Amino acid sequence: MADKETMKTSGNPNAFQSPMHKVWAIQMKVFLNVHKVWDTIDPGATDDDKNNIAIALIYQSIPEATIMQVGNLDSAKDIWNPIKTCNLGADRVKEARLQTLMNEFDGMRMKDTETIDEFVAKLSCTASKAASLGEMIKETKMAKKFLSSLPRKKFIQIVASRTNFGSQNCWV
Repeated sequence: MADKETMKTSGNPNAFQSPMHKVWAIQMKVFLNVHKVWDTIDPGATDDDKNNIAIALIYQSIPEATIMQVGNLDSAKDIWNPIKTCNLGADRVKEARLQTLMNEFDGMRMKDTETIDEFVAKLSCTASKAASLGEMIKETKMAKKFLSSLPRKKFIQIVASRTNFGSQNCWV
């Protein structure tokens, strides 16, 4: 049975709700194999008892909203396919969002009109978004980004200190 972490769903109430982890299909394949009912999925055996067991096991691993969406399907294979397909699509969307976010992070620079607090808040917000997508931005990377993004005119002492001590790893 899947834990709460594997039960996360899309924020769109009209979207097909499914587990959001890549490992769901792997875990379920093992779980269905242990119960000797994987053959109802691949190749799609039609033994009624095995099919019912497989459906029950799948239902235990998915959120109620997903059950409502696939509840009219009669075979474990017919239930499995859209859940797995949606799961893969959700992972691709997540990866694309993370890639976009990291590109934004890499291109982030403090504007002359921004305060340090505003820029730090922007960096922290980006780090939080990355963490929610499964990517932790290390403190050293955050510090380097902060220091390298300061406007040189406005913060020349900090930038100069970073330059003078940077080779000695005083700032990282």
